[in-house]
Amino acid sequence: MGDFRRNKARTSLTSLGILIGVLSVVLMMGFGFGLKNYINQQFDTLGKNLVMILPGSGFGATGGAGLIGGIQFDEKDVSKISRVKNVKQIAPVFMKTIKAEANGKTERGNLLGTTDTTFEIINSKLQAGNFFTNVDVQKKKKVVVVGAQIAEKLFGTANNAIYKTVRIQNQRFMIIGVLEKIGSIGADDDLNILAPYTSLLSLNPNKTFFAIYLKSSSDETVSQVKMDVKTVLLKRYKADDFSVTEQAELLETINSIIGILNIALIAIGSISLIVGGIGIMNIMYATVTERTKEVGIRRAIGATKKDILYQFLTGAVMVSVLGGLVAVVIAAIIVYLIQPFFPASINAFSIIVAFGISSAVGIFFGVFPAKKAADLSPVEAMRYE
Repeated sequence: MGDFRRNKARTSLTSLGILIGVLSVVLMMGFGFGLKNYINQQFDTLGKNLVMILPGSGFGATGGAGLIGGIQFDEKDVSKISRVKNVKQIAPVFMKTIKAEANGKTERGNLLGTTDTTFEIINSKLQAGNFFTNVDVQKKKKVVVVGAQIAEKLFGTANNAIYKTVRIQNQRFMIIGVLEKIGSIGADDDLNILAPYTSLLSLNPNKTFFAIYLKSSSDETVSQVKMDVKTVLLKRYKADDFSVTEQAELLETINSIIGILNIALIAIGSISLIVGGIGIMNIMYATVTERTKEVGIRRAIGATKKDILYQFLTGAVMVSVLGGLVAVVIAAIIVYLIQPFFPASINAFSIIVAFGISSAVGIFFGVFPAKKAADLSPVEAMRYE
């Protein structure tokens, strides 16, 4: 390591290549774990006994989604499914992208026509006001519960939005509740506007629904409820017209997609490691050339080929591990700073992978110049100028 200390600038630049590569890989893994954690938290919040009935293939094992086209459900489907044994709650959902207007401002949002049971099924929480009730649904009241971003953009704060009027598709609705803010990851949910589906007949005259959500009486009854719901729907539709999906299936599909995405991102980040490894090889070859005479003298006084090989290989690994160590520290600082906004995380596996990769790069790219040094003839090396 003495030569590396004498050439601090060159050593630092070489370590920088490894640092950038390891930092990229560790951060990719950290963001991947964070995304997985966030999704798992959201699913835990919704509960394991949530079942979603969607048009088309839905979210299957192949990751396909049949959310465009296909059949549309209606009140008859909702009525029949609600009578299935162990169905605790059910909520149909009609959806349309709209513009909400108030105070001379306009905000694009997602209008969801549904029932009061939706709030309990998806565990919605309020930061101001109240949810609409079954009475509001029955009386077709023009009331809405809006996402945090809708309230803030149109009225400044959630409290200011309560009991204010918002114009949607040339109709006036009163805001009676504002949902808790979900944040940047769930920004689409913060743009939701929920209304009794009965109050949206001008937009949905046939009372059809994009999806039906339901909760079974317990986690243990989910599988049976799914089978029974499929049996009911097959009396009216073909098997390919709809899908009945539980939380576990959807979560498994999403996690599989995230896993593949993480592998791709890590592979991209690893390109920097290759560049860093080539840098190590270059500095090692330069070091071997500069120290040829020293190698000859060491061989002459008894050093073996293995001693020379280990000497140069250890130097390469040390440079690589140093870059990996600094990369882990920087990654930890970055993750700490962004955790209030995104649940990224670095675990023991990430650290082991970081040092494993940096050590492997040091060994792989350092072994060639180290072997060159070990194979030098002592006599020829001592004559080298």
